[in-house]
Amino acid sequence: MDRHPEYQYLDLLKETLEVGEEQTDKGTGVKTYSIFGRQIRFDLSQNPPAGGFPLLTTKKVYWNGVIHELYWFLSGQSNIKYLVDRGVHIWDDYPYKIYKEKVEKGNAPDMGKDEFIAKIRDDAAFAKEHGELPHIYGESWRRWPARDGRSVDQLGWAIEELRKDPDAHNTLVTSWNPEYLYSMAAPGEGARFPICHNMYQLNIKRGRVCMQLYQRSGDIFLGIPFNIASYSLLTSIVAKILGREAGEFVHTFGDLHIYENHREQAKEQLARSPNAFPTISFTQEFDSLDSFKPEYVQLNDYNPHPPIKAELTIAGGYNKALHGTKA
Repeated sequence: MDRHPEYQYLDLLKETLEVGEEQTDKGTGVKTYSIFGRQIRFDLSQNPPAGGFPLLTTKKVYWNGVIHELYWFLSGQSNIKYLVDRGVHIWDDYPYKIYKEKVEKGNAPDMGKDEFIAKIRDDAAFAKEHGELPHIYGESWRRWPARDGRSVDQLGWAIEELRKDPDAHNTLVTSWNPEYLYSMAAPGEGARFPICHNMYQLNIKRGRVCMQLYQRSGDIFLGIPFNIASYSLLTSIVAKILGREAGEFVHTFGDLHIYENHREQAKEQLARSPNAFPTISFTQEFDSLDSFKPEYVQLNDYNPHPPIKAELTIAGGYNKALHGTKA
């Protein structure tokens, strides 16, 4: 029998744990253990047990977060209120960190994180002012800021390009905009969070829609399982829009790392054996990004091991001391 495709991820997790080079995040002082330059591949056209939808099974992956975060990107949104309203809190820390800086400058009343998020949920005006994350993925994918004031819909263009020309080699979407990143940004314009999964390319092979993601930096224990599922789902959505089947999702990595406080959890996961991957299906027809809704996706036969809890570390991205620009 073919080796379960989840072992590709588990092998990377094991390698990172065992031979990763010790490094330190300059902004937080947190240690990571890192390897560089790897690739894994998932054939989305295959059925279980050899294939299926790569939602990892050796620990339960937060599916509600996957689907709503992806829709947040696909619909071009950049305010966390959409996520907060649906009980998805994976982006809460970034706007709260910005808010706390306003508090320190005397420009906002102090409040705890829970109170801040509750106010995002319940107060639309507060959310509009304090829940916005400019230059995040949704903005880059669907409304890239052009120099002449236009908003460029990269993903919409890529889909229509493939509709017109299935042999196209140019259908690439990037979130890496130097104008807003690190010390390349003008004072006050720097994005306050790291762009990690920064570029992907669509391609049609053997009639199926394929995708390759380049991820410059990945938290292999917490983040990568989420990213695998998200971009596999994106591949399937684009395929559905084009009236085709999904083909291969290729995940290419730059820096892969594990945080020092995730090492024991990784060992626990590595002691488990994968179950068959689930499948996904679509309950409604749609033929464009704007006609897709998250409730149209149905997850079938997901049978994971129990979740393994680990603390999210907010690291990387803009660092005032290192990058020398004013927030």
